[in-house]
Amino acid sequence: MAGPIRGFIAFDMDNEAVLSKMTHVQNVLLKTGADLRPVEPKNVHITVRFLGDITPDMVNEVHEEMKKVRFTAFNAKIHGVGAFPNMHYPRVVWAGITDGAEMLSSIFEQLEPRLHELGFAPDPKGFSPHLTIARVRSGSNKDALAKCIVQNEDVDFGVVRAACLRLKSSDLTPHGPIYTTLKEHCP
Repeated sequence: MAGPIRGFIAFDMDNEAVLSKMTHVQNVLLKTGADLRPVEPKNVHITVRFLGDITPDMVNEVHEEMKKVRFTAFNAKIHGVGAFPNMHYPRVVWAGITDGAEMLSSIFEQLEPRLHELGFAPDPKGFSPHLTIARVRSGSNKDALAKCIVQNEDVDFGVVRAACLRLKSSDLTPHGPIYTTLKEHCP
């Protein structure tokens, strides 16, 4: 029997122009000397719901619930940079989503009760539409990082098309995570 799968539900990013601008901003952030681990462009995605460890049997159950979510392909405008949980204690640097945020929230709100019926606890953090662009590993040079984030709070990355909701696995390796699409829902 196969072991647990670290799963999440997301929209992939495939707009090269947006990813190029994101890489530029990541490089600017790295110049602050902060202890950052940028997300590789191939791994940037819009997470709708992190699931944690699921069994192989649950993959089909989650997919069946995903197929009940009603949405049409939409554009998501990627705009601005910020940090979670806040600028005084940044752990994650994110790019924001303006246009398309309401649709993403609707998808989350449709999924949440369905996942609860499958036994998933409610998401303790709720939903905040964003793309993680870097993880902060320590507090080194956090003031310079915060200043740089504020300087980029209005950067416009462009628009991505969100068409297929995907159930993905995350295999953690010493060289970073490897994401694999297990199932998808493309209405």
